[in-house]
Amino acid sequence: MTQGKIGVTTENIFPVIKQFLYSDHDIFIRELVANAVDATKKLKALAASGEFKQELGDLTIDVAIGEVEEEVPAKEEGKPAEKVKTKTITITDRGIGMTAEEVDKYINQIAFSSAGEFLDKYKEQLDSIIGHFGLGFYSAFMVSKRVEIDTLSWKEGAKAVKWSCCGDPQYEMGESSRTERGTTITLYTDEEGSAFADQYKINSLLGKYCKFMPVPIRFGKQQEWKDGKYVDGKEDNIINNCEPLWTKAPADLKDEDYDKFYRELYPMQDDPLFHIHLNVDYPFHLTGILYFPKVKDKLELSRNKIQLFCNQMFVTDSVENIVPEFMTLLHGVIDSPDIPLNVSRSYLQSDSNVHKISHYITRKVADKLDEIARDNKADFEAKWDNLKLFIEYGMLTNAKFCEKAMNFALFKNTEGKYFKMEDYRKAIESEQTNKDKKVVYLYACDPQAQYKYIEAAKNKGYDVLLMDCPLDAHFVGLLEQQIPDSVFTRVDADVIEKLIQKEDVEAVELSDDDKKKMQEEFEKILPEGNKYEVSLENLGEEGDAIYITQSEFMRRYRDMATVSGGGATLYGEMPAYYQVTVNAQNPLVKKIRESEEGLNSQNKLLCQLTDLALLANGMLSGKALAEFIRRSSELLK
Repeated sequence: MTQGKIGVTTENIFPVIKQFLYSDHDIFIRELVANAVDATKKLKALAASGEFKQELGDLTIDVAIGEVEEEVPAKEEGKPAEKVKTKTITITDRGIGMTAEEVDKYINQIAFSSAGEFLDKYKEQLDSIIGHFGLGFYSAFMVSKRVEIDTLSWKEGAKAVKWSCCGDPQYEMGESSRTERGTTITLYTDEEGSAFADQYKINSLLGKYCKFMPVPIRFGKQQEWKDGKYVDGKEDNIINNCEPLWTKAPADLKDEDYDKFYRELYPMQDDPLFHIHLNVDYPFHLTGILYFPKVKDKLELSRNKIQLFCNQMFVTDSVENIVPEFMTLLHGVIDSPDIPLNVSRSYLQSDSNVHKISHYITRKVADKLDEIARDNKADFEAKWDNLKLFIEYGMLTNAKFCEKAMNFALFKNTEGKYFKMEDYRKAIESEQTNKDKKVVYLYACDPQAQYKYIEAAKNKGYDVLLMDCPLDAHFVGLLEQQIPDSVFTRVDADVIEKLIQKEDVEAVELSDDDKKKMQEEFEKILPEGNKYEVSLENLGEEGDAIYITQSEFMRRYRDMATVSGGGATLYGEMPAYYQVTVNAQNPLVKKIRESEEGLNSQNKLLCQLTDLALLANGMLSGKALAEFIRRSSELLK
């Protein structure tokens, strides 16, 4: 038995590992199983090259939990040693194993990884090597007070080696009685780490991190219900699928295969709309399958459902730095050995391969959407309501995607008809071009609440778009930039004659004193807490007496502040601003103006017409609504 000190530059390497290198303590299971997978794949490579000539045998990796009784020094001097029970976790592989020299080189010299060296020598025989750095093994000390390695190399004449360390730079190494090729790592858990040595906990962690690793991983036996409890059955509990769908050729797969795999990834989710199979070898390596979920009104709940893998080893499901922000609404898997698998994950945004991968995925998604829109118009329209939020989000946040999406994004009108953007402009420009030569796109967000305004627009021969997506307040601004000579206006932003003004309208002449008086009288009638601008205009004898509207500019920016969570912004804090338009040509308004009271807050007819306008906008409630009902009864007598 020899003793030594691990080759590190600081005595405090283990606290650093525990506190800073890994954000989640449960990552140790991934790192240790990944090392076992590497050792197994290296053995396969040696066999493929002809260097290893024996039988490979069963290469299944075993994970097990147990408990041992140990003696520890008594807390009080002179007292006998105490016996304590320590929970253990073991990971056993039947891979290449290590010689004493290799243990010294790869374990005692921290951060010297064998993966890169081995990959250079056997790159033609290996599909991939998971480990790219030398600290993975030391993640074991995040949950352990002592770690042992028991290993026997594949090399002829090699002697088995046992290595032990108690979480400080001191280690012990000597010969072992092991006779089976491979390596067993035993973790003697500390007080905090003992919670991980639990059947359900380990099963959960293996399912999270290792369910698609490329070598079979066994965790005991499958459980069976017997005599009122779960007991071990006869079948091995193999926790992983070594050949997940993304590793197979798309030509060999059917739609039902993709649907089945989606349900394996997301058991409780609705079926996806469609999928994209990613497969690229140059200038980087990437495979994967992305699914389009239904995200009509689930912007936040749908995030972080893409799982990132490196050579079938789970890395993270927080992929904001790897794919564009809007892509985080997609579901599925991305697997690439070219995404840096460093322990901190902190420099992904600046990595050149990550940028290339991000651009590639964006292009593939845009091309897929364009293909469906072009080749299967009816199918694309049927799925549009569930795709719209995703596409709008992409157009708002990614210029390259926006450029492509302008060719396939759809408009939907209030009658449920769909149009490509270019086709819709051609359909409305003859009727909906204003006096300034701009095409006015009218839209509604709530057909029921805005029914009156929609009907008024239709009576004029205009069409109204349905824009009920949470992002539409931002999206219409983007469209005004992308579509030349366009104006987007909500259908209730003003009286219909002014929304698409074809010619100048003769103004109603009022003195400044009369304007001021009218403003003051209406402010006495209208609900407090808002701002109003009252005007008297000629809107035709058939027009309503009074209109109450919110200007497109003010309402849009208030909506944008709400969507952005900007309740404390300038627009979020400002009172609501309304335009009150009195139709001078309406017969009832003429009657009021000709009466002795005129446009006065004491005039019951004026109050009644104002309340009707408020009621039409959902702005009449409480005492004001009760007063309106009482006044209505009086006027009907």
